[in-house]
Amino acid sequence: MKLIKSVTVSSTNLTDPKQSDSGDSALIHVGISACLAGIEVRYNGGHSQSKFCLNTLSEYFNFKTFCPEVAAGFSVPRPTMRLVGDPNNPRLTYSDNDTADLTQQLNDAIHPQLAKFDHLDGYVLMKNSPSCGYERVKVYQANGHPHTTRRQGIFTEQLQKKYPLLPIEEDGRLNDPSLRENFILRVYAHHNFRHEVLAHLSLHNLIKFHSRYKYTLMAHHQVLYKALGKMLANTGDASIEDVSNRYFKLFMQALAKPASVRNQTNTLLHILGYLKKSVSSESRKNMASVIHKYSQHKMPLITPLTLLSHYIEQHGSKYIREQRYFNPYPEALGLRNRV
Repeated sequence: MKLIKSVTVSSTNLTDPKQSDSGDSALIHVGISACLAGIEVRYNGGHSQSKFCLNTLSEYFNFKTFCPEVAAGFSVPRPTMRLVGDPNNPRLTYSDNDTADLTQQLNDAIHPQLAKFDHLDGYVLMKNSPSCGYERVKVYQANGHPHTTRRQGIFTEQLQKKYPLLPIEEDGRLNDPSLRENFILRVYAHHNFRHEVLAHLSLHNLIKFHSRYKYTLMAHHQVLYKALGKMLANTGDASIEDVSNRYFKLFMQALAKPASVRNQTNTLLHILGYLKKSVSSESRKNMASVIHKYSQHKMPLITPLTLLSHYIEQHGSKYIREQRYFNPYPEALGLRNRV
């Protein structure tokens, strides 16, 4: 097991710089809870290293560690902490002493760090943590029992308020193939938008970006796919800054959930239509049959996609060959083998 070491826990680049094989020269910077990177910062002096992050994603992501509890000055090891009181505005306290209000101390450490995360394209968080939990963090009542209402950790809430479009996921949820694929797709999409559109802001670059993501959008959210197309066709007198901001918000919203099998099937069939005049009827029927088997959950997405990609590369137009739908992230990750 490779441990990612860091001199400071608050903000350190961890992995060796590597160029991704998705064609992007810029690094993919992703934040991660320090304990998931193998750094011993947990309450018990240990860590919760993520095999997937350390053994796989570290080949593609330049991780930046942060532990809000250590940044706040809490010792390692330390007493366990939990959230208490109103789920909408809880207090952070020690599990064995709920009279100690640690909320302000944590917030004072979080706020100066948030501005340093503006170059990130994603964040992986530790589950169940009162500071870093992404969802379903318990908030305890005065009687010692948790509320039925669960919430995010204090740091996660502040992170999402500061960067509402940033792809965020919890380590445990990355064990789900669909959630894993969707998170990494969003990380690369977020990265590509920042570097291809925001770094060289123009309507031309925005339209070019949208054109390349056409079928990715179709597979995820057909309503927003159409809305984004209409937005770019009718910009009116709006500034490019306003248009790009509105586009980016809807774009990331469209990708927020894994694409359904139904939408993927529809997208594959649309792409197959580009081969109507260049590929024999028999070959197209064979591809349609494979797509149909995928729609019946008899094979993974990678099977019809690989077959379709083969013919598109040989007979497709430049426009269809450049669709990010075929390579939204490095193929070596094997994410479409299980969805």
